Amino acid sequence: MRKSYRVKKENEFQRVFETHNSVANRKFIIYQMAKPGQKHFRVGISVGKKIGNAVHRNWVKRRIRQTLLEVKPQIKPDVDFLVIARPAADGLEMPEVKKNLVHALKRANLLNEK
Repeated sequence: MRKSYRVKKENEFQRVFETHNSVANRKFIIYQMAKPGQKHFRVGISVGKKIGNAVHRNWVKRRIRQTLLEVKPQIKPDVDFLVIARPAADGLEMPEVKKNLVHALKRANLLNEK
């Protein structure tokens, strides 16, 4: 995913957190903030140390990025959102990650209907 699609800076992360607009399931937490007039969505990914060592955390992040890339056309363009992986997300295979992340995105109303 290109840099223009990422929330990278600490103050941008904090701004999204401070909206207190979150949705969760057992594997992921989604924080979102509306940004009217934005060309495309931006996403920040956070995987804490409870997941495991750096190898496991990067493994989870890669699967989250791939899932977001697959559902990219369906994601609403006028939002910034954060995906936070819970410890239960460690060790999931790609289909399970996709199923759980899409479920969380639907609960957050971030996916456009087909």
